[in-house]
Amino acid sequence: MGQGLWRVARNQQLQQEGYSEQGYLSREQSRRMAANNISNTSHRKQVQGGIDIYHLLKARKSKEQEGFINLEMLPPELSFTILSYLNATDLCLASCVWQDLANDELLWQGLCKSTWGHCSIYNKNPPLGFSFRKLYMQLDEGSLTFNANPEEGVNYFMSKGILDDSSKEIAKFIFCTRTLNWKKLRIYLDERRDVLDDLVTLHNFRNQFLPNALREFFRHIHAPEERGEYLETLITKFSHRFCACNPDLMRELGLSPDAVYVLCYSLILLSIDLTSPHVKNKMSKREFIRNTRRAAQNISEDFVGHLYDNIYLIGHVAA
Repeated sequence: MGQGLWRVARNQQLQQEGYSEQGYLSREQSRRMAANNISNTSHRKQVQGGIDIYHLLKARKSKEQEGFINLEMLPPELSFTILSYLNATDLCLASCVWQDLANDELLWQGLCKSTWGHCSIYNKNPPLGFSFRKLYMQLDEGSLTFNANPEEGVNYFMSKGILDDSSKEIAKFIFCTRTLNWKKLRIYLDERRDVLDDLVTLHNFRNQFLPNALREFFRHIHAPEERGEYLETLITKFSHRFCACNPDLMRELGLSPDAVYVLCYSLILLSIDLTSPHVKNKMSKREFIRNTRRAAQNISEDFVGHLYDNIYLIGHVAA
């Protein structure tokens, strides 16, 4: 087969130049030889019990038949792999052509769990008539409802049996979902402090540098745009959680939740100072170390210096 392919490429080159290895040939003779070689190399034996994929992709009778291959002619594993890259809209369109394939429960289950990582219904025995395609539509509708009115959205999920009436289940749902509007989510968490407490405990900050852990925290729980009681509550909960995840580090550095609280506030102020275009005179590293150690005297100068370097190189902790 390798020699045949080489001859095809060689004959095509010779055809363009107007000669072959034996000498000059006519254009028609060269074309005929290339066609014979292609026919010989493309004629492959089918695997026993399978389908010749190469033949399906290459064998076209006319230009009108060229295009996307019929997925029903491929092995099921390959067809499902191709369809798994589609979003819900495209998968619905594909079901108009390949109804049995595109309506497969595994595909819709993957779509549900990739968008909404946790739902209470995932861990229950499915009710009669349950389908992941229907569940996807309900999850999508519930998310849109949440983004308009968070309380109504959560009530919708509960009425459909998607979520249990539990602060831990709601917190897991929020933690594993990326389709919720962060402004509405911030309002909801400000009102449901029990859900906020459970959401904070889902974070694992073990062996993370303080600014990086703070970024991860604000990536799930967005900081308010202005200072106030809610921001203080978030930083307080983060400080206690960070210390609980790193007890050995806290003992080594001599830090307490109150000291971590001071450092977090210093990092937020430094982030604003270094990234805001309205601040002309940026805070220097020496100034940051002096100001921070004045508020928390037990912190080493090297550690505070590393905090400054992280913000300077990576950027805002609450962006």
